[in-house]
Amino acid sequence: MTERTGTPGAPLVAVTTEPLDLAAHEAAVADRRAGAVVSFQGVVRDHDHGRQVTRLEYEGHPSADEVLRQVAAEVAADPAVYAVAVSHRLGPLAIGEVALVAAVSTAHRAAGFAACARLVDEVKARLPVWKHQIFADGGEEWVNCP
Repeated sequence: MTERTGTPGAPLVAVTTEPLDLAAHEAAVADRRAGAVVSFQGVVRDHDHGRQVTRLEYEGHPSADEVLRQVAAEVAADPAVYAVAVSHRLGPLAIGEVALVAAVSTAHRAAGFAACARLVDEVKARLPVWKHQIFADGGEEWVNCP
């Protein structure tokens, strides 16, 4: 699982324990043809299904990096998409920390919103990463765990 720097035009696809940088993802999808750069941050919230969450821990399968690259490549293959950047964080995260960052560039906003939504949806559906939620009442729960 790797981290890549977000230099303009360089691919940025990573599963990492390092904090995620929205600006680096947006820079990675920069393209002079783009009229839209759409980005998303998935942030750890303080509740889930009516229970107070105090923290999360994400664990990933060793294949997570390759799966993320496949998802990014599929979205990037859309002729309307100029570039894709996406990263998911592993390890313990506090409330307010960023767990997922996605960015895409396209010629127009509608295509950008659609591509970014597809990217996030596919990551959430396919990435072998499991969320361990710790609740204020002492309970805990694994999410997306087979």
